[in-house]
Amino acid sequence: MAVNLYDVAYDLEKAIRESDEFKSLQQSYSEVNTDPAAKTMFENFRDVQMQLQQKQMMGEEISQEEVEKAQQMVGLVQQHASISKLMENEQRMSMLIGELNKIIMKPLEELYGSMEQ
Repeated sequence: MAVNLYDVAYDLEKAIRESDEFKSLQQSYSEVNTDPAAKTMFENFRDVQMQLQQKQMMGEEISQEEVEKAQQMVGLVQQHASISKLMENEQRMSMLIGELNKIIMKPLEELYGSMEQ
């Protein structure tokens, strides 16, 4: 019997949406977005993150000034309770997705891993 992988993927999507990790992330995100000061601070933090990631992906040098600005921004957002909580929940969700990805990729790793031997 053939398995429809798309059906399984949609079931996984539903399970993620119903997970405690996602619900906590959703709640934290909502809390940050309802506080105008926190929302602005978080958006500024995300902008700096994205700019540095784009530079890195394009192979561009990141200046010491940019690194210091990013570090200052991290320090600021970590002091804000609701943003700090959001970032912790993002990290948990990211770890969960990473673990799920390892499980999903296991058949390919086993297949190609066995070919290398």
